[in-house]
Amino acid sequence: MFSHVTFGTNDLARAAAFYDPLMARLGLRRIESDPGHGLIGYGTHPEATPQFYLMKPFDGAPATIGNGAMAAFEAQDRATVDDFHRIALEHGGHCEGPPGLRPHYHPDYYGTYVRDPDGNKLCCVCHRPA
Repeated sequence: MFSHVTFGTNDLARAAAFYDPLMARLGLRRIESDPGHGLIGYGTHPEATPQFYLMKPFDGAPATIGNGAMAAFEAQDRATVDDFHRIALEHGGHCEGPPGLRPHYHPDYYGTYVRDPDGNKLCCVCHRPA
């Protein structure tokens, strides 16, 4: 459905330090790194989609967060959700909801919510039964 998702950042080096280990845990790698153009991208392969990018805004204004905006990453198991949360907090993220079941979505929805150092909201979710 998506080609790519982009979040703004005000500090590309800080974003890379946060996202490199987080994306690695999800089996994604850095597929693009262009500090001159203010962007880094993650995916499984440079030609494969979907992809996830962190960018300095093209208009030169500071990056800001969207109220209600969030990117959710799918995990293959609940341990990955737990690791995602831990890694995010170890690299400057902030908890927006610890790992756990959210049965109001569906009985097997196991997710966590964090904010990156720029304030962007992320979710990591496993939809499989334990």
